[in-house]
Amino acid sequence: MQYDDDLDADAKAHSAHLASLIQDQIVSNGGALPFWRFMELALYAPGLGYYSAGATKLGPGGDFVTAPELGPLFAECVADALAPVLRPLGDDAVFMEIGGGTGAFAEAAIGRLLATGAMPGRYAILEPSADLRERQRERLHARLAPEIFTRVEWLQTPINEPWNGVVFANEVIDALPTSRFAVIEGEIYEEHVALDAQGDFVRVDRPADALLSAAVRHVERQCEHPLRDGYRSEVLPQLPYWLQAVIGGLQTGALLLVDYGYPRREYYDARRVDGTLRAFHRHRMTDNVFARVGLQDVTVSVDFTALAEAGTGAGLEFSGYCSQASFLIGNGLDQRLGEYESRTADEVARYAFRQQAKKLTLPGEMGERFQAIGFARNSSLDHAFLVGDLSFRL
Repeated sequence: MQYDDDLDADAKAHSAHLASLIQDQIVSNGGALPFWRFMELALYAPGLGYYSAGATKLGPGGDFVTAPELGPLFAECVADALAPVLRPLGDDAVFMEIGGGTGAFAEAAIGRLLATGAMPGRYAILEPSADLRERQRERLHARLAPEIFTRVEWLQTPINEPWNGVVFANEVIDALPTSRFAVIEGEIYEEHVALDAQGDFVRVDRPADALLSAAVRHVERQCEHPLRDGYRSEVLPQLPYWLQAVIGGLQTGALLLVDYGYPRREYYDARRVDGTLRAFHRHRMTDNVFARVGLQDVTVSVDFTALAEAGTGAGLEFSGYCSQASFLIGNGLDQRLGEYESRTADEVARYAFRQQAKKLTLPGEMGERFQAIGFARNSSLDHAFLVGDLSFRL
């Protein structure tokens, strides 16, 4: 395996350990692993995967910055959007956050929910990374009042018994292990990861199974044209099962997802011949997802049409779809920014809040690349999507 010269010896050893584990699995699996399994191990192998190990991932010192890490504006707007769903449900309601990052979102969202009288009885974080769970716990324990911190809990699995509340996830779908496919002479093949003569990872194609083939043919029907020979991309045939699992026994409430991606026809544009797969390391993007295994994030964009299908297929009512900029503006961003500026005497601090708002909303930053999609069950989230509706593009 090749490594950057600026990686220290411990980082190289960590990556080599994970690479060896994946190599062993490739050998024991007949010489190749489906790409989704490679991605799963690279991100989530216990103690070694990118999200399972202890290195800093989020913020200026990590590999990428998420919206909640910029400051409180994003989380507070999300809290305002979900508050009308939570209030009627009372103290028995649950706010379930999937993938809590550093805990920055939970801290700001809880503060806003308390301020607006919408704080539920439980704030649950479904976090697969033991390292991140501990960081979240330390942050929230230090910054929340003790009586509020007691309402926070960490889940190992979704809530399967009947429950009421909301589910929120920011930049989670893009990290789900995804299948990769190729169209070769009109047939669907699944991309696998094998080893070359030097033991390095290489991609190889094998005939796809019925589930993957059906998912790709469904994409072709929706796009109203066959994908051309040599076309490669990603598809998540397991997305409906994942979504149904995370909402669990939700009886009354809402689901809100924010991520980067496209509606289906844009995702599978004929010019995007190798899909959206890429990796991030120290705020630099690379197409080499096999480099620095375990030390870099591996990600794909989200097919929001597939999310709409999965949500309605799970018995939820579609609420809306729009850009992140439209969502935040429609849920009080200008008011929140104005309040912070009016309370802040320091011009440097006011400037920082304005910069935060710009990064969240400008097209060249997060504003258009990220989108929000919502669903409800025995409730309504339509109010959160009154600005900039893009559902016609799905």
